[in-house]
This record gives sequence, structure tokens and C-alpha cells, in this order.
Amino acid sequence: MLKTCRPTSPGRRFMTILSFEEITKDSPEPTLTEAVRKTGGRNAHGHCTMKHRGGGHRRRYRIIDFKRDKDGVPGVVASIEYDPNRSARIALLYYKDGEKRYILWPKGLKVGESVLSGSGVDLKPGNTLPLSSIPVGLPLHNVELRPGRGGQLGRSAGCSILLSSKDGTHAQLLLPSGEIRKVLIGCRATIGVLGNEEHQNVSIGKAGRNRWKGWKPTVRGIAMNPVSHPMGGGEGRSKSNKHPQSKWGVLAKGGKTRNRHKSSGRLIVRRRPPGPRYQNS
Repeated sequence: MLKTCRPTSPGRRFMTILSFEEITKDSPEPTLTEAVRKTGGRNAHGHCTMKHRGGGHRRRYRIIDFKRDKDGVPGVVASIEYDPNRSARIALLYYKDGEKRYILWPKGLKVGESVLSGSGVDLKPGNTLPLSSIPVGLPLHNVELRPGRGGQLGRSAGCSILLSSKDGTHAQLLLPSGEIRKVLIGCRATIGVLGNEEHQNVSIGKAGRNRWKGWKPTVRGIAMNPVSHPMGGGEGRSKSNKHPQSKWGVLAKGGKTRNRHKSSGRLIVRRRPPGPRYQNS
């Protein structure tokens, strides 16, 4: 749920924050975290490969179980926690054999409930099954692209993927972008819609809030001089008559970025439509 701030300053006038009402534990499990070393957008040679990165709060990475390969062993939800490395919430599981693991938290899963993985488990939020064991029409998340690799599709807050049909060795998935893609029927997926769906409606409110996340200010190319950017220059506050492009002259809008010769392109039944982002949930 979103909370609005009192307009005590220009930065807080339109700021909204999440209520965190689903969070049940403040600190993470120490055995399931590891250090994150900041790069400031630089590679191993010290060259800047990603602009506008640097600073931000310190954070530890939470090790998430994307494979969900612990079949037949029930795991009880011990807590629902905040993860600074992703938009979705995570749930801490205590398995019957004593092992602890983090998973992505689907909406509706509560503390004390148990989840399972395998081909013959119940169809309830948090359970993981192969696509061959899931009926058509259910919302899914954390879907594998190859069997055993771990979930790669549908991992952000409020995301869900619709299993639209099955045909032989493949299943067709309707992705949130509107794209329809074929996936091997032996790939695993988790039942349910991911929680924290209000994440996309948060209004940042002030520039400092982005600095906390490690994002530095971005200067528009149209505001620069002609020597600094292809879109710079002009008399006064004028709109550029050039096509939007990067600092190095690469066109920024309308161009396709996917490799046409990529082998997995044959599995895409329908490309995502242009325009606003498609929502199927």
C-alpha cells in the first residue's frame, strides 16, 4: 500500500512511499547474505561502462533460490523480508531437514504456511512445478528458460506470466510485455503473482532519493552545447530537430536491439507490441 507524505517541503509534496505492512522481519538471515562490491559503473580496467552510477547506501546481497530443486521437502515460511537488490519481496523458508532458503514472495503467501516443489504438489501460491503439471490459465512467476537453470522470467514486483497453451514439447507463455514465447514443457515455474505490486506507482519526490539508490544526476543532451552532444545547441530553449540519439550518435528510440540471428528467436511466437507496457495481470 502507498502512503503520501505531508507537503512540508517541495521534495515531499508529491512523494509517495510504500507502507511495508507485509514485512515481518527487519534484518536478513546472516548465512544467506554476501557482500556486494560497488563498481561505480567501472569495469576491471577502470573504464566507465555505465554512466550515472556511484554512491548509494551499503547493501548485502540476499542469496535467492531460483531453482527450487528441493523436491518433496516442505518448507515453512518463517518471515517476509525486504530485499534492497530487487523490487519484489522475499520469503525465508525453514525446511524440515534444517536448511534455510530465500524465495520470491508471491501475493497471498503468509507466515506459517508451507510450500513444496515437485511434479505432484498442490496448485497454490509458492509451490513450484514443471509446466507439464500446470493447467492452462494459471498465473506464474520465476519461470525457467531451460530446465535446471533456474527461473529467469517473471521476477519483478507485481509480475505474472500466463500459461496460455501447451503443444507437444513446448508451452506458450504470455509475458507481461505482450510477447508470446515458447518454453520447453520440462521447465519449472512457481504458482502465483509476485507481491509488492504498488512498486511501479511510487513517486520518487526528490533527487536525493535516487542518490540513495546509487544513481547520479543525468544531464539531458538537449541542454548541452553542440560540442558535448549531437542534440545540443540551439537558440534559447529550443527543441532539437534531430532524432533522439546518444552521446556517440547511436539512435535512441525506435530501433530494434535484439540480434536477428539469435537462435532463441525461433521460440518467439509474437513480439511485444509497441507503445505502453502491456499488462496481463
